[in-house]
Formats: sequence, C-alpha cells, structure tokens
Amino acid sequence: MAKRFGCFIKEARQHIKEWDAESAEEKIRAGGVLVVDVREPDEFARGYIPGALNIPRGIIEAAADSTTHYRHPKLCIAQADNVLLYCQSGARSALAAWALQQMGFEKVYSLAGGLDCWDAEGFALTI
Repeated sequence: MAKRFGCFIKEARQHIKEWDAESAEEKIRAGGVLVVDVREPDEFARGYIPGALNIPRGIIEAAADSTTHYRHPKLCIAQADNVLLYCQSGARSALAAWALQQMGFEKVYSLAGGLDCWDAEGFALTI
C-alpha cells in the first residue's frame, strides 16, 4: 500500500525530538540555537521567528551539505550545534529534522505545532 503524507510525518516524529513553543523561546533567548524556517520564501516574508534563516524544506539537505553548490554557510557547519527547525504546522520541519539527523546533525529539533503554536503563545515575530 502506498504511503500518504501523514504516514511520513508520523514516521519522522518517531525518530526526532521536538521542542514546544515555550521551551523553544526560552532556549532561543538563552542563545546558542540556530533557528531555521523551512517554509517557502513567500511564507517567510509574511512573518518569522526573529533571527531565523530561511532555508526551504525542498533544499534543506543540499543546504546542509558542505560539498554542494547550494550549501548554506551557517547550516552546513552546525552538525554539533542546537538547530531548531520550524514550519507553519510542524509537519515539514519534522521531515527536515529527520533528514538532518540522518546527515549527522546531533542536536536538531522541530518546533512542535510550528509557527501556529508559536504565534498562539504570543511570542515575537518579525514581520
């Protein structure tokens, strides 16, 4: 039987760690967290967590690989750093976190509930 999108998300969540919005905000405020928004650029332009990089889900693996033309200088050297990924709902960031984990990222996390939960908690957004 063919897998549906939700099956991929469920499987990814069995392998990754997530931070809730409150924990994520606390850790970001304390410093030492690379925050990556995996939404598309048009979504990012409508508002994002302050200080976040925009690296869409579709290129996250290439951006994390220092041997590719698409590498992102901050992400491809962050294998041992705290990396928080988020999207709108937490689905794309879960998939991205699982991919980065498989690439050797040791402390990669997905924002549970994504930007929807972050915003619902009233945390800051850059618009």
